[in-house]
Amino acid sequence: MTPEPATGDAHVVVACPPGLDVRRTLLRLRRGTGDPTWAWQPDGVWHATRRGDDVATLRLQPVTGGVRADAWGPGAAGVLADAPGLLGLHDDVSGFAAHLHPVVARAHRTHAGIRLARGGDVWPAVVTAVLEQRVVGVDAKASWRRLVARHGTRAPGPAPTALRVAPPARVWAALPVWEWRGAGVDAQRSDTVRRAAAVAHAFRADLTSTELARRLQTVPGIGPWTAAEVTSRALGDPDAVQVGDAHLPHLVGWALTGRRADDAGMLELLAPWQGHRQRVLVLLETAHRGQLPAYGPRGRRALPMR
Repeated sequence: MTPEPATGDAHVVVACPPGLDVRRTLLRLRRGTGDPTWAWQPDGVWHATRRGDDVATLRLQPVTGGVRADAWGPGAAGVLADAPGLLGLHDDVSGFAAHLHPVVARAHRTHAGIRLARGGDVWPAVVTAVLEQRVVGVDAKASWRRLVARHGTRAPGPAPTALRVAPPARVWAALPVWEWRGAGVDAQRSDTVRRAAAVAHAFRADLTSTELARRLQTVPGIGPWTAAEVTSRALGDPDAVQVGDAHLPHLVGWALTGRRADDAGMLELLAPWQGHRQRVLVLLETAHRGQLPAYGPRGRRALPMR
């Protein structure tokens, strides 16, 4: 007999529209299959997070008519309040003119269940975006995995054993240099994280995407690409564009014209969808993952882990 799943310190059932693709909506927030802050289990999707200084564990389970959200820990109430945003239910698709290009229209029809999730906890999005600057994604994700596993805290409640809450900004600021280098993070990226940690209190989830991006870019080492990564993940920004990305311009150019493009060309191609440009990027990435021809050398590798 299968035991009843554990009940959280608090729980809600979030009504969801038919066809919502919970798995792929949430997968955009996970930083690789080994991300210690996420776990896909038979009894649901588990996520360890913070709301202010309070830690919380969230479990999401599909149920009839929606998703049941259980939460444990002192941050349980806050994370439950944010559950609709995490599921992409605050994502407003009104005004999105998918019909303007047949490739976008087809991707929108095929992947209509994907919403833009609002992660809600800004600081981890800052760290992961900085770690992903100028190195291949697999190395950045490995650095995140190692640092959170070593310096994060055990997720509250009956969570999977390996689930961890990412450290707060003050812990990242105090990490010694050998911890960064041991995780393959060079001085440029680790210094940027430390500078951002000093003003992390200013990076709030209640800000507009424009204001959060402005504040982020006052930190030396954080530019438009990193700011767009943060606002797209933490706030579900539907219009964020990662200018300076090594692959996105080529993806957009190839998908929409059959030819590679640079940043200027990408912005020109995306202009008809102003206000929904991140949505177009997500749809094109989802629809054409693994199909893009190889253009130029791979991104540089991070320092080897020790």
